[in-house]
Amino acid sequence: MAKVSKKYVGKTVGVVERRQLALRLPEGGFVLEHGGVLPAITVAYEMCGLEREERDNVVFICHALTGDSHVAGASAEGLEPDGWWEGMVGSGRGIDTDRYCVICANILGGCRGTTGPSSIDPATGEPYGSRFPEITVRDIVRVHLLLLEQLGISKVFAAVGGSFGGMQVLDWATEAPDTLENAVVIASAPSLSAQALAFDIIGRRAITRDPSWQHGDYYSKDSAPEGGLGQARRIAHITYLSDELMNVKFGREKRPELEARGQEFLQNARRDFRTTFQIESYLDHQAQKFVRRFDANSYLHITRAMDEFDLVERHSSLRQAFSRIRCKVLLASLSGDWLFNPEQSETMARTLLDLGKSVSYFNLEAPAGHDAFLTHIDQLWPLVGAFLANGRPREIAPDVLEPAKEKAYAAIAGMVAENARVLDIGCARGRLLRILREQRHVRGVGIDIDFAPVLEALGRGNDVILDDMRTGSGSTDSENFYLVPDDSFDTVILSETIQVMKRPLKVLQEGLRIARNVIVTFPNFGYVTTRSQLFFNGHMPVDEHLPLEWYNTPNIHLFTLRDFENLCRENGMEIRAVVPLSESRAGRVLTRLLGPNVGAEHLVVEVARRAGTDGQ
Repeated sequence: MAKVSKKYVGKTVGVVERRQLALRLPEGGFVLEHGGVLPAITVAYEMCGLEREERDNVVFICHALTGDSHVAGASAEGLEPDGWWEGMVGSGRGIDTDRYCVICANILGGCRGTTGPSSIDPATGEPYGSRFPEITVRDIVRVHLLLLEQLGISKVFAAVGGSFGGMQVLDWATEAPDTLENAVVIASAPSLSAQALAFDIIGRRAITRDPSWQHGDYYSKDSAPEGGLGQARRIAHITYLSDELMNVKFGREKRPELEARGQEFLQNARRDFRTTFQIESYLDHQAQKFVRRFDANSYLHITRAMDEFDLVERHSSLRQAFSRIRCKVLLASLSGDWLFNPEQSETMARTLLDLGKSVSYFNLEAPAGHDAFLTHIDQLWPLVGAFLANGRPREIAPDVLEPAKEKAYAAIAGMVAENARVLDIGCARGRLLRILREQRHVRGVGIDIDFAPVLEALGRGNDVILDDMRTGSGSTDSENFYLVPDDSFDTVILSETIQVMKRPLKVLQEGLRIARNVIVTFPNFGYVTTRSQLFFNGHMPVDEHLPLEWYNTPNIHLFTLRDFENLCRENGMEIRAVVPLSESRAGRVLTRLLGPNVGAEHLVVEVARRAGTDGQ
């Protein structure tokens, strides 16, 4: 069982009973994608949470490679909760059982109650073994949909999955788009990388080379291919942990207790090329646990289905595949994951943005590696919870804007076209996006670098991207919005953002690559009181206009309207409109008499590509 952080310990879902349902299949049985036929299918599933009569709050969780239907709760009275995602599912947690009816089913081909290779073949009365037909991710998802149909559920509020579960969600969203309102894809990809394929191939080879495998017909034999299955698990488990975590957890630490077993034991171990490293003991422990609960044939069939899942091959391009998606999508990647690396999620996010789909993307700091989506979820559970809240969060207070901010947002709204597609760079808590959505009916996406405010923006119903604004994973070239394709938006907004960036010109150029016009707001360092304080006092001003000391301000560039105009003129940009903002009567008078460079405390400026230029 994964550790549950104190931050989200709450009521568990109690005892959850595993149920089994024999599916009603068409005459002739369930025809699989590769031509095989299953005459009967039984599905093991579990349900917990709030069951509404309308069935409009169902969250279906697709489990990962070796998971099962027991996602949360205790499996019997008196037992501790032992679900594989306890930290995510429960009262007040990411998938809140006070709000949602949660369903998780063991997948087709599994060995935890759903029809698989160890199940009885009705035609022979013996386990399928080598006769079990080849399955695909498409087949697995079709069985999920048949289960839901038989339960009277035609559309789910959300499908959620990590790793191989995320692949099922991607298949679901592209192949059955009308049955899904929201999709959550965590640490997954539209296909496996060559390196991930290689590990699976070696793992399967370990099983099929075990003499006890018998081409899958080992159920009536004296022994099962436990050695091969255990070795496959050791190989796979290496991919689930990052190098950093393995060094911190084990390093080159030895097992001193082995010396107590005597020299003869140690000599025999060395003859078998065993070691005394802690990491070997850990991998052996994982293998032994796995062999006790999983079936080798299921492992072979499921890993092959995962390996062969490829949305590009199926649809000719990722763009073609994602053009079928109609639901809102949340993509989450993990920084330390090298099995499903963040670049794969970035590609999915970029494609969905280019298609104008509703997508949010978070690359979470998770040095533990791929398994962090199960074991280190302090950021993941509130992220999923905020996304599923869908603009109806419980803990976000109503917006109360200070007068200056309210005026600035009104000026911005006046520059944004009705129904425009808007990118708000530096969106913070998403208040401006909410206003634009309500007043101008825009389709907006926000970008910011800080997790907490972006999470709040997501909870307000906005599409958001948590982005460190580099050119790509591992790059040091800042302020290049690599996730956002050319001309994918109508308007880019930089509200109190440009002055905190390292390279303002680069940010403007990126904005005009992404959209035809950019709306910029910034504090005007040419404001009359700022000038006078600097002139008479000889030090950087601290006042209502610039309230922080020079060493403690996020504003790393202080400039005037005239400076900004020069920057635009020299770099092929056209200023279309300037709205001066001043809270003082004197400032408004000076603006009328001497212009906004003297009288405006803040400025809202619309910038566009000059005719004949590309804005780069």
